[in-house]
Amino acid sequence: MKSFEFLSKKREEKPRNCGITMVLDKGLGLETASSLMDISGEYVDYLKFGWGTSIVHEQEIIKAKVKMYKEHDITPYTGGTLFELAYMNDKLEQFFDEAHMLGFPAIEVSDGSTNIAHDKKVECIEMAKDNGFEVLSEVGKKDPNLDKELSLDERIQYMQEELDAGSSLIIVEAREGGKNIGIFDEAGKAKEDEIDYILDNFDSNKILWEAPNKDQQVFFILKLGNTVNLGNVSSDDITSLETLRRGLRGDTLGKI
Repeated sequence: MKSFEFLSKKREEKPRNCGITMVLDKGLGLETASSLMDISGEYVDYLKFGWGTSIVHEQEIIKAKVKMYKEHDITPYTGGTLFELAYMNDKLEQFFDEAHMLGFPAIEVSDGSTNIAHDKKVECIEMAKDNGFEVLSEVGKKDPNLDKELSLDERIQYMQEELDAGSSLIIVEAREGGKNIGIFDEAGKAKEDEIDYILDNFDSNKILWEAPNKDQQVFFILKLGNTVNLGNVSSDDITSLETLRRGLRGDTLGKI
């Protein structure tokens, strides 16, 4: 039993269909990650091994971390940049084989750093599904100039096509910094009119909004409620976000 639990709003228990939190692992050590999950794992639904970090650490460490996260009912998955590297080098089959060997149940399919024709990206989602993976796909470019070339209607069209191809969640790109990309301006402030347009034309329950900064998390919780799906959350901010969701911090106290 948790302390002062009678003062907290209830949250749906895992496996959750909404109020999903995706955390970014940028290279945590096994003991550090395990300790963190012991205290906060119940608030994490997905754990992304950021970009290409899996390549620079020993296989046995990656396997141990994947196993540990799964023991906490968390879905660990490979970052989109790793998929893009495999696609660029025509090594998708080897990529799928190694992801299975390491124990990953899910992968991210993206084209944020590379140019992949959208029909080819959709084929990759279907291929990953056929290989037994859950797929989370990301829409948006990591280069702000390229991202601005993608109209809102194109973004929504791509999101729907990727959902139809089998993605369980569509990630709206905001990178680790959350500034001058996608739905956030140069200061990291949400472009509410664009967000409203997306919400009017796409199932919000299937969106995972990348919101790495506290102000962005507060914005989405106040706008869409504590069941909004949020991603690219720093491992340092798991407890902070959960308190925001429950109205246990001044930013959301009495406002949910």
